[in-house]
Amino acid sequence: MRIDAHHHLWDLTRRDQPWMDGPWADPIRRSYAPADLVPHLAAHRIAGTVLVQSSASYRETVELLAVAAGDGPVRGVVGWADLTAAGLPDALAALPAGLVGLRHQVQDEPDPDWLARPAVRRGLRTLADRGLVYDLLVTPRELPAAQAAVRALPELSFVLDHAAKPAVAHGGWQPWADALTALATLPNVTCKLSGLVTEADWSAWRPPQILPYARHALDVFGPDRVMFGSDWPVCTLAAGYGDVVALAEAATDHLTAPERAAVFGGTATRVYGLATGPSPGRD
Repeated sequence: MRIDAHHHLWDLTRRDQPWMDGPWADPIRRSYAPADLVPHLAAHRIAGTVLVQSSASYRETVELLAVAAGDGPVRGVVGWADLTAAGLPDALAALPAGLVGLRHQVQDEPDPDWLARPAVRRGLRTLADRGLVYDLLVTPRELPAAQAAVRALPELSFVLDHAAKPAVAHGGWQPWADALTALATLPNVTCKLSGLVTEADWSAWRPPQILPYARHALDVFGPDRVMFGSDWPVCTLAAGYGDVVALAEAATDHLTAPERAAVFGGTATRVYGLATGPSPGRD
């Protein structure tokens, strides 16, 4: 079963998306619903998805879980809750079924060592106790703190979003490549093959500029610890859904069939504990 392990939905009539902080975001400055995504999934034989938070809003998480409960492709939600709050256990307990993990926009924190804060580590331990996953949204700047957190919490499963956002547009390789290799030595972290097109030149990128980054992630993590994600609709700033799928297929064309199956569904299903039958909302 092919899985898109990373996409977003948002409703701008309910709340703004603060990260859309300039004209650069105008092409995606509208609401996105499941009906907008489903035709893309059908065209590329993708049977299920992981829906990921886009704003630091507990209410948004509740709304995304309602989407997951419906008759649609969403098989799990990576939501948001305040990791530093003393009431985090109660907040998680109050959420309906479908939550597979949490994420915070660590890349937007002024402190590159935000993940090292005692209150954050306490929250991460709560996720481990609940059997949830933590998605790391970091850039190369925050990779050292991410590696320290992953090492300090071997009981927690981490997923690195967008391969830590290397500087593809500028051809930047180090220190990203060595930091990713070091992170991959820790067995409790996996990596999403996602988000790379928007780290490239949006109007001029070509596959040969991006493929070395994707293949480095595959080399250091191995296919059984890499999962495909479209990052739709953010990806449409630089590429169509089909272009992103084709890029991932090109990056994995040297793998065996079982290895490609891991990248395109098996890893996500295992790490997030996704249902392999009908989606939760179906009878």
